[in-house]
Amino acid sequence: MADLPRPHVPAPFFVPAAPTFRLMEAILRAVATWHDFLRQTMTLALPIAFQQLMLALSSCADTLMLAGVGQDELSAVSLATQFQFIFSLCLAALTLGMSILVAQYWGAGNKEAVEKVLAFIMLYAGGLSLLFFAATLLLPDSLMSIMTNDATLVALGAQYLRISSVSYLFIGLSQIYLCLMKNVGAATIGMTVSTVGVIVHVALNAMLIYGWLGLPELGIFGAAISTVISRAIELIWSAAVASRNDRPRLRLRMMLHPDVMLQRDFWHYSLPVLGNELVWGCGFTMYTVIMGHLGADAVAANSIANIVKDLLVCLSLGLGNAGGILVGNLLGRNAFEEARIMGDRLCRLVALVGVGTGLLIVAVRPLALRWAGLTPQATHYLSVMLLICAYYAACGCLTNLTIAGIFPAGGDAKFGLVCDAIVMWAIVVPIGLLSAFVIKLPVLAVYALLNTDECIKMIPALIHYRKYRWINNVTRQ
Repeated sequence: MADLPRPHVPAPFFVPAAPTFRLMEAILRAVATWHDFLRQTMTLALPIAFQQLMLALSSCADTLMLAGVGQDELSAVSLATQFQFIFSLCLAALTLGMSILVAQYWGAGNKEAVEKVLAFIMLYAGGLSLLFFAATLLLPDSLMSIMTNDATLVALGAQYLRISSVSYLFIGLSQIYLCLMKNVGAATIGMTVSTVGVIVHVALNAMLIYGWLGLPELGIFGAAISTVISRAIELIWSAAVASRNDRPRLRLRMMLHPDVMLQRDFWHYSLPVLGNELVWGCGFTMYTVIMGHLGADAVAANSIANIVKDLLVCLSLGLGNAGGILVGNLLGRNAFEEARIMGDRLCRLVALVGVGTGLLIVAVRPLALRWAGLTPQATHYLSVMLLICAYYAACGCLTNLTIAGIFPAGGDAKFGLVCDAIVMWAIVVPIGLLSAFVIKLPVLAVYALLNTDECIKMIPALIHYRKYRWINNVTRQ
């Protein structure tokens, strides 16, 4: 008897076809890859971001806590700390140049070269600190007169500058140690040092500004004194922990006999970074100068808006720093394709973080308006300024990653210098000056025009990134 044909039994509906299996496999592989990427990135970025938050809190603690004393005190200290901002930019050029070399040499396993770089960077940082110490101690009135034409703000700001001048001697050296730690895999320690420094600063501010625990109520003088004490503690601690275990050490013989070839490499890659920081920083300071001549209400609102923005962009700054270090480590090992993939993923991640940061600024806007305690006019200015800060921060996340992180990591810092010079000094600053003092536009219109630079820079920065000219090994093999 012939076999009957076997009936067709359809495959169970839950058994995927082969293409579906391949799709699922690809999705799972992509998820695993991104999980590893996020773990690697956030392990470095989160401590750096937290450290950035602590630095921002430390910088703005005086301004924040003087809000309870008076609007003039708040505005004066906000303007006075612009010189600390300029100092931090010069210092950032040193630390960025240092990071370019340290990240790649540490990635290549050359500890001795890292110690040589640390030695001459400390010499440069010490000289820079002495310069700003002397300027703020001897010329505080002249410096404040640049920032504003309000006599009350000049007098109050000069008092703050004169007392806090000593802090510059501590900040420069401590930041070099903190930069070293984040580049050699000890970013968590730097985060701890910065956190304790902020806690000490805020506690001393409360006691010395408002006269808590039986201490005299010193107001603006107390804010300056607490700045000096907290910065001194930060330097002592960072110096103590930076050289523990097998980390690179600061060696006297290397300071007395700096490595000439490494210094040449440093200046070759750092001069564009220094130029970029100064071009950007002086341009940003010009924004403050312009706002400083539009009245006390504009100054106060601008001060609070900057504080809110600085506190909330810390994650994007941490990602920018971490991106430069991670890419630099890969370039130092000649892992060029891995560096390109890392950069592409970082750009996607930072774009999402930028949008989230902008939305977060909008979300905290009502709280900032209630907390600030400004005059009705200044409160109106602040309300609109925070909305402008939202799109500014969103665009700034990408430019920070590329111009300040990935490009310098591969020795490609000249683009940032040219981009900032054109956008800020050929476009935004002239427009700001014309709108404020010639056309005499309303305060908020001037502020909006001054906050277009990051949006303009974002487009050429992304175009330049896609050319991949930043993929270079800068070490001496």
